[in-house]
Amino acid sequence: RFPVNSLLVVCFGEILVDFVPIVPKDPFVEEPAFKAAPGGAPANVAVGISKLGGSAAFIGKVGEDAFGNILANILKKYNVDNSGVRFDHNARTALAFVTNGADGEREFLFYHHQTADMLLHESELHVELISKARIFHYGSLSLIDEPCKSAHLAAMKIAKNSGAILSYDPNLREALWPTPEAACEGIMSVWDQSDIIKISEEEIKFLTGDNDPNDNVVFEKLFHPNLKLLIVTEGPKGCRYFTKEFRGRVPGIKEKPVDTTGAGDAFVDGMLYSLAFDLNLYKDEERLKEALVFANACGSFTVTKQGAISALPTKEEALRVRVKAAL
Repeated sequence: RFPVNSLLVVCFGEILVDFVPIVPKDPFVEEPAFKAAPGGAPANVAVGISKLGGSAAFIGKVGEDAFGNILANILKKYNVDNSGVRFDHNARTALAFVTNGADGEREFLFYHHQTADMLLHESELHVELISKARIFHYGSLSLIDEPCKSAHLAAMKIAKNSGAILSYDPNLREALWPTPEAACEGIMSVWDQSDIIKISEEEIKFLTGDNDPNDNVVFEKLFHPNLKLLIVTEGPKGCRYFTKEFRGRVPGIKEKPVDTTGAGDAFVDGMLYSLAFDLNLYKDEERLKEALVFANACGSFTVTKQGAISALPTKEEALRVRVKAAL
């Protein structure tokens, strides 16, 4: 569908249905009603890139059920190539119930045992699509269990051998791993193969055991020799960036949060959208900072609306936030 030299970003991993509260309350038992919203970090990133005007594809697995069909159609609706989506006759589509505190921060309750997204086999990979990727993006949830783990590692290898840049957002969901140790080991298992990594302050604390995620801790413990770019997101405070040559910070764009679901994914899609056009972005500090301001704007826009995919900005919406922040 896309020419080989295109700007295609292929996202790999989970796609699921988030049930978000119609009237945000705390705790779960007080929620009067939930509405179904498409979610799953890699799927959110694929849709976000497409909404910004970029080229995106998604590879993953859903159940052959009503939810699975809805998710595959949502990808299509947003012009995401869904030819790498597979359907499982014997497994259900994954679900997550999301609740929001007063500050818009989320809590998840997952229905994720032996769901379809974890049952993608290596033999089901759309090899041709992966090999066309300019950027191949993934999380860590697809590394939790077989057969998806082997499919994930094989897809990374295909992408790498085809010349793609490998982009990683661990997106820690500790409750889905058997133990904290397994989560740490699983997340770090693909660390050294990744070219670009986006990580949150909480994830740094989890992976390093250090409660002070300062620049030196980050650089010494998490920057590996082949890494091109490491981004640390700090929510409304903005982000920090690290390359072999330089490091620095880009301030955030403050908006009143309604729902922080998808904000990190929006940041990632803003960053990868810019990177797809200019793969050497990370070598020029000024161009990198400009791209990260745009990524911050994407994240900031998303917290002003409920849900993930429906809240992701178009390019015009993200640029309006950026311009407002500059005034």
